[in-house]
Amino acid sequence: MSQKSGMANVAAIAHDGLQVRETDDRCVSWLPLYHDMGLVGFFLTPMTCQLTVDMLPTREFARRPHVWLDLISRNRGTLAYSPSFGYELCARRPAAEGLDLSSWRVAGIGGDMIRPHILEIFAERFASAGFDKRAFEASYGMAEATLAISFAPLNTGIQTDTVDLSVLESQGLAVAPKSANAPSRTFVLCGKVLPHHGLEVRDAEGNVLPDRTVGTIFVRGPSLMDGYFRQPEETIKAIDTQKWLNTGDLGYMLNGQIVVTGRAKDLIIINGRNIWPQDLEWSAENELPTLRSRDVAVFSLEKGEQEEIVALIQCRATTPETREELRSEAASLFRRLHGVEVSVVLVPPMPFPRHLLVS
Repeated sequence: MSQKSGMANVAAIAHDGLQVRETDDRCVSWLPLYHDMGLVGFFLTPMTCQLTVDMLPTREFARRPHVWLDLISRNRGTLAYSPSFGYELCARRPAAEGLDLSSWRVAGIGGDMIRPHILEIFAERFASAGFDKRAFEASYGMAEATLAISFAPLNTGIQTDTVDLSVLESQGLAVAPKSANAPSRTFVLCGKVLPHHGLEVRDAEGNVLPDRTVGTIFVRGPSLMDGYFRQPEETIKAIDTQKWLNTGDLGYMLNGQIVVTGRAKDLIIINGRNIWPQDLEWSAENELPTLRSRDVAVFSLEKGEQEEIVALIQCRATTPETREELRSEAASLFRRLHGVEVSVVLVPPMPFPRHLLVS
């Protein structure tokens, strides 16, 4: 990454993505500075635009999420970002008396797969405190592009697309469910690519795909890295001669906006079906009352010539009977809703995503 690529991304974020108001905006962030969203999004960008930033230590946010909202309220913050789980942590408690979030004009979401139902809960919880759900700002990015690649239109809130899960898994097409009872999946539209950048969704042969057809996301532009540090072979695999970067993400285009469906390396292929781990994770977390968001991690292991699906589930129960009941319920749910056999492994709970607490 060079100064040139970094400043190109900072300029695009400020001018095109967030449309920064140099005299009116104020940032509030708990994002760690060793993460690209914290360093580029809420340190370098505000510094370049000469904006004030109220910075909350990540560990403090983990212990008391509402301090983030208190800072926004007290200092009239206008720009703040978080992965979905940050909004979820805040939504577990009601709004404090006197909390005023009416100044918050861009409530950005990034850093992980966007979970729309969590944002709906947050918006309902804090509507009485002046939060406007139109402030939600979906975006897509990665460190290889400095930070940001696309932004949804401002002041429109979260726009979603609900598709037939069976068709998505078997044909790679994002079409509307055939009936109200058909298994479905809701994705968030992550906006149009930044100006002077390019974004394409391609098939395995490199052909650009039409709208609603899932493929690999490729990007290029002035924000992209030159290559991986001292890893020339990895660089050649990722960037072609035309400077297009294979992001390793899967998605589809819809009316000029990118919809991200998951990571290619995470995709599980069982009997010709493309199964997204997030579908199984979210089903368990939504259907089993003892589970919370992010209690489930699904992945696959090679077992002979086949893949075996494994689900790690954080379990807070201590009695053998209760633990076995959870294991059985989860396995049964995966069979019923997704038609797959899953090996369920119960593990002790972790209170906060580890990668955001490492110092």
